Amino acid sequence: MAKTLDDIFNDDDFGLLNSNEKPSHVKTDEDRLIDSFEEINQFFEKNNREPSTDSMTEYNLLAKLKSFRNDENKKKTLKPFDRFNLLGYVEIEKKTFDEILKEDDLGLLNSDGDISIFEFKHTPKQETRAETEFVAQRQPVPEDEFKKYETMFQLVHKELKNGERKLKNFDRLENNLQPGNFYLLDGLLLYLEYAETEPQLRGVKTGSRVQLDGRTITIFENGTRSRMLFRSLGKALQKNGKLVTQVNGLYPIELSGNVDLISEEDVQSGWVYILKSKSNHPDIAGRKDLYKVGFSTLNVKERVKNAANEATYLFAEVDIVATYHCYNLNAHQFENLVHRFFGHCCLDIDIFDNEKRRITPREWFVVPLEVINEAIELLTSGSIINYRYDKNVRKILLK
Repeated sequence: MAKTLDDIFNDDDFGLLNSNEKPSHVKTDEDRLIDSFEEINQFFEKNNREPSTDSMTEYNLLAKLKSFRNDENKKKTLKPFDRFNLLGYVEIEKKTFDEILKEDDLGLLNSDGDISIFEFKHTPKQETRAETEFVAQRQPVPEDEFKKYETMFQLVHKELKNGERKLKNFDRLENNLQPGNFYLLDGLLLYLEYAETEPQLRGVKTGSRVQLDGRTITIFENGTRSRMLFRSLGKALQKNGKLVTQVNGLYPIELSGNVDLISEEDVQSGWVYILKSKSNHPDIAGRKDLYKVGFSTLNVKERVKNAANEATYLFAEVDIVATYHCYNLNAHQFENLVHRFFGHCCLDIDIFDNEKRRITPREWFVVPLEVINEAIELLTSGSIINYRYDKNVRKILLK
């Protein structure tokens, strides 16, 4: 009687037909290189410092790190895995579209072959979709234009290495994604230069809600620029990115009056205000572009109602030029930043109270109003530390 296939398998007393093939674990040179660098990452994560010459184990790790730093090809391979910026600034090679096509040795990008597998014959066709309005592809930034950004990126790398800045998990998209801040995405630093956002109604399973979205201008350290959507950038950072803190570990300062940016976790701090004096004092009344920039936990109108009797308001009534309702703002931190930025433009006069005591007023600056507003926008993101005010040209300039 002829045996079936099952009979043959069941008759295999010696297990000759058993497959004991083990999966291959052969590592490539690149895998071994990454594993070697990961040892250094783990050492830094555990000890919060680079390896030294204190022991043979550390000496070997230090020798490997120096070797990586001196080899540009290895640095380019390892940069995406450089969680603690141990390799410093790495210039990533930018290939053109034509160069990518020329590297297609196997002709995988050719479309001359049989493409019938992509033709749907037995399933309903979807209705033709409208063409995408905008595809956010990265474009190269002209070299002369990129120089100022390159300087910024190099400075941020240095500050990360020195511990002046840190990498933090990115969350709370609408709060932490702010123009003027730096982020790390897929191993590359990026600078969010501009975000043209507006509230948009979006449907969700539980109903509808308003979320911010719009186009951004984002500069990457490899010399490219993107105009990807605000929320797309935020989601990418949540998935595979980090927030780069400001110098001294400061987080972005929020001074927005837009309630769509405020969450239940935000803490109301008070008001930032700009005032103009009504004083008749000749050194004050005749002074052009004289403004006070301050912070109050009280409503500003309530705070200044007794201005004529207070030295901080020059013993005179004031006009309220502008106010900003702010959240999560440290008053002492704010005052330090403002005085460091405009300190060389302080009003330099002495006034005397009713008891003839000399008083030197603070927070009064001889600066154009439009410059003050620009500075407050920089304060909003915390990026004011990357700029300086030049009183000779009366402009805010990149450091």
